[in-house]
Amino acid sequence: MAEVNTNVQTEAVNEHEEMMEEADFAAMLEESFKETEKDNYVDGVIVEIKDDSVLVDVGKKSEGRLNLSEILDADGKPAYKVGDKIKVVVTGFRNERPMVSHKKALRKEKVKSFIKEYSESDEDVIVEAKVVGKNRGGFIAENADGVEFFLPRSQAAVRDPQSLVGKQIKARILKIDADNESIIISRKKLLDEERKRRKDLVQELMENDEVVEGVIKKITTYGMFVDVGGVDGLVHYSEISYKGPVNPSTLYNEGDKVPVKAISYDKEKRHLSLSIKAAMPDPWDEIKDALEVGDAIQVTVSNIEPYGAFVDLGNDIEGFLHISEISWDKNIKHPKDHIQEGQVINVEVIEISAEDRRLRVSLKNLLPKPFEEFSSQYKTGDVTKGIVTTITNFGAFVKIGSVEGLLHNEDASWNRNEKCKDLFKTGDEVEVKIVKIDYDAEKISLSRKELQESPIQVYAKSHQSGDIVTGKIRDIKDFGVFVELEDGVDALIRKEDLGSMNPEELKVGDDIEAAIAFIDEKKNRIRLSVRRLSKMKEREVLNEINKEEKMTLGDILKDQLPG
Repeated sequence: MAEVNTNVQTEAVNEHEEMMEEADFAAMLEESFKETEKDNYVDGVIVEIKDDSVLVDVGKKSEGRLNLSEILDADGKPAYKVGDKIKVVVTGFRNERPMVSHKKALRKEKVKSFIKEYSESDEDVIVEAKVVGKNRGGFIAENADGVEFFLPRSQAAVRDPQSLVGKQIKARILKIDADNESIIISRKKLLDEERKRRKDLVQELMENDEVVEGVIKKITTYGMFVDVGGVDGLVHYSEISYKGPVNPSTLYNEGDKVPVKAISYDKEKRHLSLSIKAAMPDPWDEIKDALEVGDAIQVTVSNIEPYGAFVDLGNDIEGFLHISEISWDKNIKHPKDHIQEGQVINVEVIEISAEDRRLRVSLKNLLPKPFEEFSSQYKTGDVTKGIVTTITNFGAFVKIGSVEGLLHNEDASWNRNEKCKDLFKTGDEVEVKIVKIDYDAEKISLSRKELQESPIQVYAKSHQSGDIVTGKIRDIKDFGVFVELEDGVDALIRKEDLGSMNPEELKVGDDIEAAIAFIDEKKNRIRLSVRRLSKMKEREVLNEINKEEKMTLGDILKDQLPG
């Protein structure tokens, strides 16, 4: 409380000192104009024009001296001649001769005319003048009509007095002294009034929360300065449109009138923030019950980025079209390859949230599905050509029409050592067979090797079931042994077909002999059997024994028969 009283006392002392200083300046002016000779306003008569001086009879003991430059016209010639009457003011004395000024007399006349037209009831008279000089008490200002005003230093509202000289100012008339023909003005009073008016206006704007009309004064890259009743506020570029940050220069020009609403005020910085979008109906309130996921709407492409495009609904709302939602083509490189700015397109709403102000749309959902088109043209077993689009470690993707099928490494070649990355490069055209179409997962499996004669098919031309062959053990499994017969030709001996062999005694790389159980060319499979081979060998032994026995019995009978 003591601190508050101290501040009040300090303000009162300062106000008193200013009033006293103002009174002192007024008194000085009054005293200066009461001098008997100096500053007398008289009608004189030119008695002589000589060199750079003019002698004027002012009714004193000696003529007054006037500088010739004061009466020269635009051509540099005297505007008066000897005998002409001329208004002058006694400005001082030199060697007891009065020094007079015609220009000062004219200025006084203008002051006198201004005072005559001025009414004491005019409390709101504001003058615009240029500070042309300063004196011990303050500043001399002059308006466009040449009327002089006195601005006391206490009413100048400036820290550096010299900075005010030459500056155009606005000030309120503080006092008029008709007797001494002087006009005292106050810049401080006008600024104080302006601050109070601004404070009241800002308070009114913030409290009423109303839409008002403003005039755009300046447009910058980050927003616009808008004049609202004499108070400037900033409309940030994010507060112009509900669609998000926009470039104000593309929408407005300086001098345009715009509806605004005050949204915040920083008292320390005296920064008023305005909003245009807050002054308009929220378009999200209009569409939150009108649009649903799955709705088809017409939009205009407003901005294209590498990752997608922004589309305008036409009511200050923007939706986002991601690059993945532009086309069914998964290899789209840039949205500009499919759409252009300003283009009107039909899209489907795939996500909408009025609370988060988020709208996502899809263009491809309204386009024919490539898989459906593919399914209507192709079926399992068809042979066609496609373009290699992507090569991976497990195979290659081949584009057929507008869809892609997978050519796995094991289906690319009968040589299991060959991979897709070794056989193809992106952009190659390949002939493939469609081996599977998964309609639910929309996946397509392709094969290239099925279009070629398999090593087993070649092998089958020179071998058949029952042939005895020898191969190397390539792999041992719980269910049997894989045997490599030739390069690229593998056969399987099932565990039960190993016969008397002990699987645990077998090793990869060992040679093994077996009989061909069967060759399945369609499924590219060969089965071997050691057990069958054993039976075949046993049969051969029995056949030999039977043959020998038949020969022996014949010989005995032959010997017993009579000759």
